Amino acid sequence: MPDSAVPVPAQPRSFRPSWLSPKVLRTEALAGLVVALALIPEAISFSIIAGVDPAIGLFASFTMAVTIAFVGGRPAMISAATGAVALVIAPLNRQHGFGYLVAAVILAGVFQIVLGALGVGRLMRFVPRSVMVGFVNSLAILVFMAQVPQLRHVPWAVYPLFAAGLALMVLFPRITTAVPAPLVSIAILTVITVAAGITVPTVGDKGALPSSLPVPGLPDVPFTLDTLTTVAPYALAMALVGLMESLMTAQLVDEITDTRSSKTREAVGQGIANIVTGFLGGMGGCAMIGQTMINVKVSGARTRLSTFLAGGFLMVLCLVFGPVVSDIPMAALVAVMVMVCFATFDWHSVAPRTLKRMPAGEIGVMVVTVVCVVATHNLAVGVVTGSVTATVVFARRVARLADVTAVVDPDGGRVVYAVTGQLFFASSNELVGRFDYAGDPDRVVIDLSAAHIWDASSVAALDAVEHRYAQRGKTVEITGLNEPSAGLHGSLSGELTTAG
Repeated sequence: MPDSAVPVPAQPRSFRPSWLSPKVLRTEALAGLVVALALIPEAISFSIIAGVDPAIGLFASFTMAVTIAFVGGRPAMISAATGAVALVIAPLNRQHGFGYLVAAVILAGVFQIVLGALGVGRLMRFVPRSVMVGFVNSLAILVFMAQVPQLRHVPWAVYPLFAAGLALMVLFPRITTAVPAPLVSIAILTVITVAAGITVPTVGDKGALPSSLPVPGLPDVPFTLDTLTTVAPYALAMALVGLMESLMTAQLVDEITDTRSSKTREAVGQGIANIVTGFLGGMGGCAMIGQTMINVKVSGARTRLSTFLAGGFLMVLCLVFGPVVSDIPMAALVAVMVMVCFATFDWHSVAPRTLKRMPAGEIGVMVVTVVCVVATHNLAVGVVTGSVTATVVFARRVARLADVTAVVDPDGGRVVYAVTGQLFFASSNELVGRFDYAGDPDRVVIDLSAAHIWDASSVAALDAVEHRYAQRGKTVEITGLNEPSAGLHGSLSGELTTAG
């Protein structure tokens, strides 16, 4: 057999995940460590808002991050205990106790799984870009506002440490990007404060760190219908707020990384993570925009490994390195979060050049979203209000595009009305008044070749026009309907109440 005929053995395919490469692994690990450090004071603060022990918030951040790393739909997104969820469940904890809070977290997870399975994630298609920009800008403002109390009524040494932290994060990337600048800033400022014996607020001042892992168990509540009716409203509110924040954050990360993620899987994953967190005695949570931006935009993480390591490092830092973590100055973490705010805010959206070119309605929608979120500290309220405002603006804009023009035949025997544009509830309301019922000849043709009927309101309006002409003994012929419009008109015409 000639050499050319000897079969060459196929090279074995490599199934090694991309995150196992040394460069990616280092990036993901360092990003997870930075996020874990930033999670500690945030989780403690949110625990205080919810009225629970700081360890509860830290446990929730650990279990949410680790679980969502496996079941979530958006790689590299960070889920943990959040202020939005804490605000929703705090009244339940105050009025009924911690057992009811845990039950609400578990039930909220069930609601999220159901909503995810029903396709709530696909509703993200209907969130306009102006609302998305408003969401991002309002989050940056909220995160910044949350840092302001850390810089008020504090020792003077906090301010130079804060300034030094900002300077390090701006200048260090010019030297190397191998190590995340936030991690370098935190480490250097901690060493300086400990070595020099500088007395400033530290992480330890926020509350005691946990000393053991969470233990699974059932919520301490009576399993009765009364308990369900008490918990269900809070659980549903938590589920909706958590999904809204998580799906909006996932959409933002999609845009930053130029990749797509499954919103259905993300919604279901959030539910699973909350159920796991509830059974482990945590306060639940959802996606965190600030920590996600640290992970994705500042540290460059792109895989699920960074999310998993953020949760893992969080517990290691608390259980093993608790005394060291407690010495981290809050000024260092505040500097990190302020830098995140600066990077998150869409400065292009408020540039004078952009504002001059942007339609007034789009600017209004963005402003409404920001104002609602900042005023209520509730992202869901802002996004829903902004989306409704955008819908109204769109409806008014499209309604103006509908027009009616009349052409009378030379012999005067008939008149042809040409209707153009989109006919729906907003535009069809004015349709009835665009015809000359008394002055038109006996034959009237309504040409809809350049129009489309979208809803029952439009069919009712056309019925009203025919009815008014019929009262005067005149006939109306409707022509030019496209197939969908003809189907809708044929099925509803004559079945709706007509105006006299």
